[in-house]
Formats: sequence, C-alpha cells, structure tokens
Amino acid sequence: QVQVIESGGGLVQPGGSLRLSCVASGRMFSMYPMGWFRQAPGKDREFVAVISDSGDRTDYGDSVKGRFTISRDNSKDTVFLQMNRLRPEDTAVYYCGAAYTASLLPKTTRGYAYWGQGTQVTVSS
Repeated sequence: QVQVIESGGGLVQPGGSLRLSCVASGRMFSMYPMGWFRQAPGKDREFVAVISDSGDRTDYGDSVKGRFTISRDNSKDTVFLQMNRLRPEDTAVYYCGAAYTASLLPKTTRGYAYWGQGTQVTVSS
C-alpha cells in the first residue's frame, strides 16, 4: 500500500520561508514524478510544482515561479518544496501527489494516483 505523508507546514509572516517535505512509501519512489498542489478554502486544487523521476526536470505554476523550488532525494523517498518570499495568497493546504506514469510531468490532479492528507500553510502577520 502506498503512503504519502506531507510535513513542514505552519504559520509564517509575509516575506518569510517554509520548507515542505513529502515522504512516499510502498512504491518505487524513484520511478515516478512527484507534484505539489494547494487548495485554499472555496477554491479548486491548484498546481504548484512537479519534478521528474530523476529530478532533472521541473515545472511550476505561474503564481509561484521564481519563489518556490521543488527538489527530491530518491535515496530517502522524499520530495521537498522550498517556499520563499511567501505572500498571504499562498495560504492553503498543500498536498503532495505521486504521478501515475513516469513519462509525463502532470499539471492537473488527474495525473496523480496517490495523495497525502495535506499540510496547512498560513501566511499572515
């Protein structure tokens, strides 16, 4: 059984930084892309970032480009999301997903087979 567990959320002031982590077990972690999405109250789940199985390719949502960085450590079955220059509009529950196939970098939720339960990020003074 595949388990995806996010951590690292919390309360941060505008302009601050947070680093989210996601551990995925029960599957060959290094064979599949991993992605981050977020969902604010009353809104759809929004694409944030995705990284290829080997980590050599990444893609980002327009609202986070230049501020967030996705990375992975396949030796630890872990993917990270470094979030800098945070804004109040970044406030959301952040979800980590494991993709269905290795050949694409999916930017919609349909491309993901497994999800974690999410970690809350609140940006407020």
